[in-house]
Amino acid sequence: MPRRVLEGSVVSNKTDKTITVLVERRYMHPVYKKYIKKSDKYAAHDEGNAYKIGDRVSIIECRPISKTKRWTVLEGDAVSSVPPAPKKKAEAPAPKAKESKPAEKKAEAKKAAPKKTEDKKAAPKKAEAKKVAPKKAAPKKAEAKKTTAKKDTKKKG
Repeated sequence: MPRRVLEGSVVSNKTDKTITVLVERRYMHPVYKKYIKKSDKYAAHDEGNAYKIGDRVSIIECRPISKTKRWTVLEGDAVSSVPPAPKKKAEAPAPKAKESKPAEKKAEAKKAAPKKTEDKKAAPKKAEAKKVAPKKAAPKKAEAKKTTAKKDTKKKG
């Protein structure tokens, strides 16, 4: 039977001659056809304690070494020893254009502010007009007589 080979990143190297490798898989759901990520942690044998957290390693299936170790490190890339290259950000005049737009919006807001005060002045005039010509009240309905039917409590016999 062929041995499985998996690739993952080292999550822990606290134990002696053992590393914990996180392997992520993607598979399609049989019904919904959506890709799902599944991750598993494997304890792998690292004879020389050569790998650190963050390294990419390939592990291969082997005979049981301990209660939880059934994998051995095949090969790995020392990712953590190489510092990541800094990304260059190009400053374009586009952000300056964005800054000018808010300034224009503020100027428009200041122009719109006096219009709001005029609307507030117009509102009391409408209220005064309502006070001058009150609406007629709806005619009242005739009240129905309230009668309660008494039930016979005595049994006829």
